[in-house]
This record gives sequence, C-alpha cells and structure tokens, in this order.
Amino acid sequence: MTQHYKTKYFKTSFGDIPAFTFSIKVKDLILIHYVAVRGVDDEQGAVQRILNKRRITNIKNYILDGNLFFNSFILNWTDENYSPKTANQMINIPLVTASAQVIDGQHRIAGLEEAIKENDAIGDQEVIVTLCKHLETSQAAKIFLNINTEQKPVPRSLIYDLFGEVVDDKNHAIIRASDIAKEMNEDSDSPLYKLIKFPGSPRGVGSIELSSFVTAMKPFLGPDGVFSTVNINSFKHQRDVVINFFSVIKDYYVKDKIWNSKTKNPFIKAAGFNGAMDYLAGTLVLKCAEKKSFSKSSMKEILGLSHDDLLIWDDMKGLDGKTSRKKVKEYLEASLINSLPDQSEYEF
Repeated sequence: MTQHYKTKYFKTSFGDIPAFTFSIKVKDLILIHYVAVRGVDDEQGAVQRILNKRRITNIKNYILDGNLFFNSFILNWTDENYSPKTANQMINIPLVTASAQVIDGQHRIAGLEEAIKENDAIGDQEVIVTLCKHLETSQAAKIFLNINTEQKPVPRSLIYDLFGEVVDDKNHAIIRASDIAKEMNEDSDSPLYKLIKFPGSPRGVGSIELSSFVTAMKPFLGPDGVFSTVNINSFKHQRDVVINFFSVIKDYYVKDKIWNSKTKNPFIKAAGFNGAMDYLAGTLVLKCAEKKSFSKSSMKEILGLSHDDLLIWDDMKGLDGKTSRKKVKEYLEASLINSLPDQSEYEF
C-alpha cells in the first residue's frame, strides 16, 4: 500500500503554470525526486546539467555543519499512475519513488543524500518544495532559465540547448563562443583559467583576447561547423572538447613550467591559439569522432606530442602572424603525418 504525505500548501502560478508550495521532510523529498539530464534522458522536462561532485561535497559539509536551505526546491511531478491531490488547503503527496523531476535543486538534494549517510536525523528535517505537474520541456526550461538567469548566472547560450528550434539564430555562434570563453576563464580547473582577456580586465590580466577566442570558435559553431558535422551540439560537450584539447597541451608545458609564460608558451598568444584551433577544427575533432571518444586520453594519443620537442615562441621569432599560425598547426599535425604508412603499404 502506497504511503502518502499530507500537509498544508499555498497555490501560485508561473504565467499559466500552476504551482503548489509546501514543506516536506528531507527523506520524503529524496524518495520522490529524480534527475532528468538534458541531452541524456529522452523525456519531457529534462533540463538538468550533469552533477558536479566537488559541489556536492561542499554542500554535504555545509549541511553537516548544521545548515539547511531557505530557498525552495522546484519539482515537476511526472508519474502517470499516482498524482498529488488537493482539497481544503491540504495537499496529499503519494510517496512514490522517482515520481518527480528536479527542475531546480539537484545539487542540494545530492548533498542532502550524502549528509544523511553520516547523520540520519537530517532526514526528518523539513525543506520547502514548489511542485508543478506534467510540464513539457519548454515549460520546464522557462522555469529553469528564470531561476538561474535571475539568481545565479548560467551561460546565455543555454537557451539554444533548451529550445533547439532557435539554433540558427545569427547571434548563436558569438554568444556560445563567448560563454565557452567565460567558463574556461573562470573555472579554476580549466587550462585557460585567467588566461582570456575580457574587456575591462586590469592591465596584465589575461593573454588571449576575448575577440581572438570568439573569432577562432565561431566557425565551429554554425549549422555547417565541425561541431554540427559530428553531432556535438550541447554547450557542455562543446566546452569539454576545447577544455580537453588544451588540457592535453597544457600537461606537456606544465612539466617544463612554461604554460603561463607569455614569452615561452605560443598557445597563449593570438597566433598560437588560432593555429591550435585550426588543428582542432580541421583534424582533431574528426579523428576523435572516428574513435567515438573526445576524452583527454584519446586526444593525447592522436596528438602524440613529445616533452623533448616542445614548440616555444622563440621558434617563431621573425615570423608574421599568419605564418606563425600555420607553424603551430603544422607542429600539432606532425605526429599524425609521421605515423602515415609508406606509399608501398597502401592498397590501390
């Protein structure tokens, strides 16, 4: 027999979407929730991003320190066999496993799940939930974007992932490239952390101009770009391709302690960066697509760089920007060219 949770509620609406707000025990919230990830789960309302483990750990520790959350969790009830009922200002929630998608709060819930493993009593504490029912993806996306764009910034180009029909917008490539640049510049784990120079940055901060980054990325991102060719269309996966690529290169240059050197590292200068992006678009993306892997390990295998023969800026002294760019691309292509069979090994 299905258990129920009954409590007082108040009703509001987001445009024409009814919403019911009430308090619920943490353990019951954990029971009824599930996460539908955009680009992974094929169902209505899938708007969530993939979980960040470090963020979950931080939230768990925050909870174990005696804190809870004042802001509400946003859920979308999806179960077809059971449904919440309302009468006399009371709402009756069937306690059915995985019956409500999380629209907002997935990291907090994951943090609560981890915290309960260490302190059972947390499960009996109460949090606030706002519940909608049977939302379509476009409705869930509107709520998600409203919460995140108004309260904490998310990439503006996320709207292209949530509403795919506007992907041909002429500004899409510029916005998407700018968003990728912003994340790579601000994420402390990014190989380009604090290396992209945004307008208004203090003197000496950043090496690669934002305009250079966006200009280099734009051809990747249009309807005829290489990302579309290999069916990599989401912000996360496009960003991850660029991050993994530069992470592989960075690993070699960090060993020689020259990754952050503006006088040694060619990849944090405009010509070197553009040459790297030429190689990424013209060679590496297609090679990775053939292997069905854009992981760092796959990229490292294809690149085949050597610690003993790193390209440095001194190697391009006296060259103009166009020639320097070409030299960087040729350097990255060298291992692939060297691994080609001899003419006698080909079949004709």
